Amino acid sequence: MKFGLVRTPKGDRLVFPWKDKLVDVLDFAVSQNLALPGDSPMEILKTEGTVPFLRRLWDLLEGFEAGTVYEYGEVRFLPPVPLPEKIICLGRNFIDHCQEQGKSPPEKPIIFAKFRNALVGHREKILLPESSRAVDYEAEMVVVIGRGGKRIPRDQATKHVLGFTVGNDVSARDCQFGDGQWVRGKSFDTFLPLGPFVVSPDEVGDPYSLRIRLELNGETMQDSSTSRMIFPVDFLISYISRDITLSPGDLICTGTPAGVGYFREPQVFLKDGDWIRIEIEKIGVLENPVASP
Repeated sequence: MKFGLVRTPKGDRLVFPWKDKLVDVLDFAVSQNLALPGDSPMEILKTEGTVPFLRRLWDLLEGFEAGTVYEYGEVRFLPPVPLPEKIICLGRNFIDHCQEQGKSPPEKPIIFAKFRNALVGHREKILLPESSRAVDYEAEMVVVIGRGGKRIPRDQATKHVLGFTVGNDVSARDCQFGDGQWVRGKSFDTFLPLGPFVVSPDEVGDPYSLRIRLELNGETMQDSSTSRMIFPVDFLISYISRDITLSPGDLICTGTPAGVGYFREPQVFLKDGDWIRIEIEKIGVLENPVASP
């Protein structure tokens, strides 16, 4: 199952990618006489019944013959989870990213937050702030929580995952390291491109054997595998939920591999006119241009 959120002349709509089109989920549900778990895309994504509802519809697509469809070029992609209660991020969670910094792997997860004003969709602009001259990229696999909970046992953690998507943890390095903490430098407007689709766990399979690549203007900058993650998804969900109640729609950004611009020689930072392409095997491709305000 895969779904996304797009802006159309009819408003913001949940869509399924189907062949070379985008199928309007809500209109399709009405055509199948299925009761909706909410009146808007936001309500549906925040409802505990989202997973079985979307799964049932997805399975019915095999017989899809007529309904509202959109062309990719006629919609604007929004973040597939536009209003998460929390965006929880992991620092130094890839062994090769630790190595490029000359640091030992952390003994426990390094957790920080981004704010949801940072969210933008597939092909939306990353805007360079006037207050930074060191804006960097970070390709990341992002976990979307489907079922909330507190003190979730590790052996039950994967049952709380709605799916996975592609993210770019854009970072103003001068602010991140100059502030003494990371939140401001990570949370500027447009600093978390996300999407274009959320992909269910059964489609992804093993989330720890996926190739993750980032290209900047066609040149490969990051090329690694999620097998190099230090703390896996089930552990992170259990660890975080000990103290922080997880809610449907929350995002967990699982960290980036080696190849970020800050630790290159010479350093590479984003500039006006750049184009970033991130591909995570079985999850999708996220592309974004970079522009001055």
